[in-house]
Amino acid sequence: MENSPLTGWHGTLLHVDLAAGTSRVEPIPRDLLLGYLGGRGLGVRLLRGAHTLDPFHADMPLIFAVGPLCGTPAPTAARLNVVSRSPLTGTVYDCSAGGRFAHRLKAAGFDALRIVGRSPRPAAISVTPEGGEILPAGSLWGKSVGETVRALEGRGSVAAIGPAGENGVLFASILMGEGNAVGRGGLGAVMGGKNLKAIAVNGSRSTGIADRARFERARQDVMRLFRASPVIFGELGISEYGTPALVDLMRQRRMAPTENFRKTVFEGSGSYSGPSIRKAYGSKKDGCHGCPIQCKKSDREGAHLPEYETVSHFGALNGIDDLGSIVRSNRLCNELGMDTISAAATLAAWGEGRGRFPAADEVEGLLADMAFLRGEGGLLAQGSRRVAQALGKPGLSMSVKSLELPAYDPRGAYGMALAYCTSNRGGCHLRAYPISHEILRKPVATDRFSFSGKARIIKIAEDTNAAVDSLVACKFSFFGATLEEYAEMLAAVTGEEFGPQSLKEIGERICLTERFYNCANGFDAKDDRLPERFFREPGSSGEGIEIPPIDEKRFDEELRKYYRIRGLTPEGTFSDPGYLSRLP
Repeated sequence: MENSPLTGWHGTLLHVDLAAGTSRVEPIPRDLLLGYLGGRGLGVRLLRGAHTLDPFHADMPLIFAVGPLCGTPAPTAARLNVVSRSPLTGTVYDCSAGGRFAHRLKAAGFDALRIVGRSPRPAAISVTPEGGEILPAGSLWGKSVGETVRALEGRGSVAAIGPAGENGVLFASILMGEGNAVGRGGLGAVMGGKNLKAIAVNGSRSTGIADRARFERARQDVMRLFRASPVIFGELGISEYGTPALVDLMRQRRMAPTENFRKTVFEGSGSYSGPSIRKAYGSKKDGCHGCPIQCKKSDREGAHLPEYETVSHFGALNGIDDLGSIVRSNRLCNELGMDTISAAATLAAWGEGRGRFPAADEVEGLLADMAFLRGEGGLLAQGSRRVAQALGKPGLSMSVKSLELPAYDPRGAYGMALAYCTSNRGGCHLRAYPISHEILRKPVATDRFSFSGKARIIKIAEDTNAAVDSLVACKFSFFGATLEEYAEMLAAVTGEEFGPQSLKEIGERICLTERFYNCANGFDAKDDRLPERFFREPGSSGEGIEIPPIDEKRFDEELRKYYRIRGLTPEGTFSDPGYLSRLP
């Protein structure tokens, strides 16, 4: 019974060894599918045994994993996670992305694609239901992401790197052909280190549903909750304006990181708000395959427009209010294959360090220099922590575990301050996303200027989001729906009973596995720290809102409470070195 059939999963992965030039189909044990679901969880589990390898070691796996809901009409489930170890942070790393690639990988008959080895020459991989084929890609090396996608689109959906990934930029991204990015952490550099330029996938196999009537009831419940959500379809307008709808809200809350987090309000932010972008570019709705939210926006010609983090960091963080420059910077990062958050934040740290932030007309040249390691770009390509150290001013890197902070100033939301530090992948807002509790929900669920109860909130949110990332579903879904509705859809698809609590237990297993991997690589409480600026300097005030520095003593107390709730030692490590051996 161990490997008896399950609907929702194919129960197979495709293993490709680029060094040997071979591929093979392998079964995935039933207990791993039930214990880790797919996406982030399955990828993290498949990384076990290789998790202490250097990110650029030839045997370090690069894993693309879909979830059990992918290939069904489940809303926002046409997604995958890419998992490896980050060259930027050294942590275990995963990124979620939508587009058609995930759907077609599942339709090819695979729950995961695992790539190891380094090809002796530039290569691409073609995945079909028959397996994997390694193709020569010398003619594509040096090409932009768009050029590469167009060259391979006859083979299906494409995931590709640009020159940044080829050249080992530590925050290089992997771009899906539809414009979705596996952005943060430098997994594009891991792919480039394998001499792998692109992956094309195609297939037509269907995903089974065990109980279609039950599934349709659950799906309708999700859609009803979407329509009732003020964040998705209501006044905040993510569906209408995309994530730049947050620009005005973060300014009002004094949480917009400005001039490398020295301030928290940027007077010019109105030039790149959601309504301003729509007025200037005639933005229209766009989004992932089959998604009803359509949060992405494209211009009149169909080119993707930047999202909130990108406009804020190429805007306020660098003191730039030129929308045209911001849009061009976003497009250039996507063509060169670089994460927009880390690229912009690295420019900001460098700008403060040299006493002048880059002007709008300088940014594109600096981005190209990063991707091709030209001049100052060779240093900038290493990320803000290494740049700040090279300048002799390490305190100017606004990062946690070397991952640059996104566009929510932690002085304005203490749950976010804690979540940046407990995140297993570094300074990331998406591991727990407490902004949903502290800012976006109405009525607001918790005092944003208090640490009271935040340790438990963050732990529960991390576990929940780990399950969401393993289903794999979009986090925006949970501005309306809950884990209960998604658990019901999962049960209907698989024929196995799941509930919110069982999914949270799976999420906890995933979070602790990631933490264990990081501890094995030397991470502990000393790495769960915010930059000193947030404890020493206030944010911007005005309109009756004061943004004081964070109380470091209370922060430390809540962090220690988080460790206790997680069952960790006061150093943030495991008292039981055999923890992994007890897991499936």
